Amino acid sequence: MTDYAAPLTDIRFLLNEVAGLADIARLPGCEEATPDLVDAVLDEAGKFAAGVLAPLNNVGDREGCRLEDGKVITPQGWTEAYKQFAEGGWVGLGLSPDYGGQGLPKCVATPVWEMWFSANTAFTMLPQLNTGESEAILLAAGDELKATYLEKLVTGEWGGTMNLTEPQAGSDLAAIRTRAEPQGDGSYRVTGQKIFISYGEHEITPNIVHLVLARLPDAPPGVKGISMFLVPKYLVNADGSLGAKNDLRCVGLEHKLGIHGSPTCAMSFGDNGGDSKGAAGWIVGEPNRGLEYMFIMMNEARFGVGVQGIGIGERAYQQALAFAKERVQGRDAVTGAVGQPIIRHPDVKRMLLSMRARIMAMRALALTAAGWFDIAHHSRDQAAADKARRYVDLLMPVVKGWCTETCQQICYDAIQIHGGMGFVEETGIAQHYRDARIITIYEGTTGIQANDLVGRKLLRENGATLRELIAEMRGVAAELAAAEGMQAMAARLDEDIAALERTLDWILANGRERMGAVLAGAVPFLHLLGTVCGGWQMARVALAVLKTGGDYGDGYKAALVELARFYLHGVGVQAQAHAAAIVGAGETAQAFALEL
Repeated sequence: MTDYAAPLTDIRFLLNEVAGLADIARLPGCEEATPDLVDAVLDEAGKFAAGVLAPLNNVGDREGCRLEDGKVITPQGWTEAYKQFAEGGWVGLGLSPDYGGQGLPKCVATPVWEMWFSANTAFTMLPQLNTGESEAILLAAGDELKATYLEKLVTGEWGGTMNLTEPQAGSDLAAIRTRAEPQGDGSYRVTGQKIFISYGEHEITPNIVHLVLARLPDAPPGVKGISMFLVPKYLVNADGSLGAKNDLRCVGLEHKLGIHGSPTCAMSFGDNGGDSKGAAGWIVGEPNRGLEYMFIMMNEARFGVGVQGIGIGERAYQQALAFAKERVQGRDAVTGAVGQPIIRHPDVKRMLLSMRARIMAMRALALTAAGWFDIAHHSRDQAAADKARRYVDLLMPVVKGWCTETCQQICYDAIQIHGGMGFVEETGIAQHYRDARIITIYEGTTGIQANDLVGRKLLRENGATLRELIAEMRGVAAELAAAEGMQAMAARLDEDIAALERTLDWILANGRERMGAVLAGAVPFLHLLGTVCGGWQMARVALAVLKTGGDYGDGYKAALVELARFYLHGVGVQAQAHAAAIVGAGETAQAFALEL
C-alpha cells in the first residue's frame, strides 16, 4: 500500500492554463482567489489529505461502523480528524462567507475536494453532505431556518444529510410515503422510514440536520406532491443551545461492498409512540416543491460524486504506478532482459498511460465545469452567465456518469497491473476498487443520468446547447490543426466530434416517435459525449502547453502533449464504437423479445 501524494502540478496547470482561474478571480465575489492564496490552499489541503485523511483510509475499511444501543460507532480516528477538518475551515471552503464559509470559487474548491476523496472517500462523504445541504437551505429556506441552522452546517459544527428514498420506492421518488402533519404552530410531525442515508446517525458532531422528503395530507400524487422538511436530531432551543432528542433514530446499518467507514443508515421518523406522533420538522420553502429544492442539493452531490471518480481513480493510479516500478517479474518482451520491473512491459505501460490520460481528461472537464458554475453565479455579463448555466446543466450527467464509469475501468486496470496481488486485500488496491463501485449508483445510476441527459437536456431544447458546445469543440480542433505537429490529433478529434453530431441528429429525429429506442441507447450516448468531451479537454491541454509561459518544466509540458496524443488516438477512438452502439442498442433492444 502506497502513500498518497496530491497531484499539485497537474491541478495547478489545469487551473491556471485550461480552466481560466485568472479570469474567474476577476468576477465579483471571487477576488479573494489570488495566486498566492490559491497556492497556499492547495498546499495545505494536500498536506491534510496526505497526513491526516489518507492514513485513516484503510482503518475505516478494516473497522467499518457498528450500531450499538441506537448509536453508530465510526472508525477509530474519525472524530478527531473531523474536528481538525472543521476547525481548519475546510467544510465551508466554497460556501458563503455570510454564514462562516471561505467563499472561494468552485474551481478552487473542486480540486481540494478531489484530494480529500483520493485520500479517504468514506470520511469525506460526511463534510460533502454539508455543502449540498447548505446550498439547499441558503436558496430555499426562510430566514428563521437559515439563522438557526446554516452557520452550524457551513462551519461543520453540525452534520447534515438528505433523506430521499424509501424501502418500497428506490429511485422512484413519486412512490414515497413519508408523511408530514401540520401542527398549527409552524412545525410539522414527520413519520416514515428512509433508507440509504449516508451518515444518518453518528457521534462525530453534536447534532445532525436531516433534509427529509415527505407528503402533506392534501398533497397531490406523484412528484408534484413532495415537500421538503428540516428535521434535526436534537431540537434547538431559542438561545441556540441543543434541547431534547427528536423522535427519530437509526434502525439499521447497511453491510456494504465498500466505503465501510461511512455509515449508511436506515432512518425511522416518529416510531417512538407517545403523544408526539412524529419527529418535529419545519418545511423548507413552499409546499409541494420539495423535489425541486432537493435537486439543488442533488446537483451539488452529483457533481461531487463525479469528483469522487477522479479522486479514487487518481489514488488507484498512484498505487498501480508505484507497484509497477517496484514489482520485478518476467522477461522484457522487447530486449529479453530479466530482473526488470513490470513497468517496462508494453501492456503495463499502455494501462498506466490510459489511466493517467483518462484522469487528466476527467479532471480538466470537472475544473472547466466548476469554472462554469462560478461564471453562472458571479458574472455580471448575463449572456455569459446564461451560457455557463446551460453548459453546466447539459454536462452534469456526464460529469457524474462518465467520470464514475471511467473510474471503474481505472480501478480495474490498477488491479490488473497488480496481477494476483491485486486480489489480495493487504495490498490495498482492492479497497479502491470496492469503494469506487458505489459511485456509479448513488445520486442516480448511470442509466438515470443518461435518461436525464437525453430526455431532459437534449430533447427538451432540441439539442441547441449541445450544438453550441459542438461548435466550440470544432473551434478547438481547428486551432489544434493550425499548430505544428498537431494535425493528426486535430483530425482524430474532428472525426469524433462528427460522430457525436451524427448521433445527436439521430436522437432528435427519433426521440418523439421512438422514445424507447432512443433511451435504450442513452447510456452509450453518455459514454460518447464523455469520451468526446475528454478529447476536447485534452486538446485544450495540448494547446495550453503551446501558449503557457508558466514554469512547469519542458519535460512536464512535453509529457502533457504526448498524453493528449495518447488520449485522442488510444481512448478517443472509442467514440466511434459508442456512436455505432447507440443506434444498434436502440434498434435491437426494441426488437428483442421481452421473455428474457
